[in-house]
Amino acid sequence: MPLADRCRVPAFAVFAIATAMTAAHAESNCDWYAKTALKQQQQNQDNKCGFSGPAWSTDHQAHITWCATAGFDLLKLETQKRDQQLTACRTK
Repeated sequence: MPLADRCRVPAFAVFAIATAMTAAHAESNCDWYAKTALKQQQQNQDNKCGFSGPAWSTDHQAHITWCATAGFDLLKLETQKRDQQLTACRTK
């Protein structure tokens, strides 16, 4: 059997590896997102800004759950929006 035939990886194996890598990347993004959201909420509380709502939750799992349904661009957007609100609060 030629070497090329012996080195072929079955399509299902490639799919399984790609899926696992994507899941690991998504988990990493969601962990980053949740930790960042909690840090921002702590700043909200420390500065007595008074922001509330789901984006300002202190529930780590709630942020993870929401993140699992969002794309990375939306994660960045939500994080940036909180940053902007915190900056506006600090400059009052």
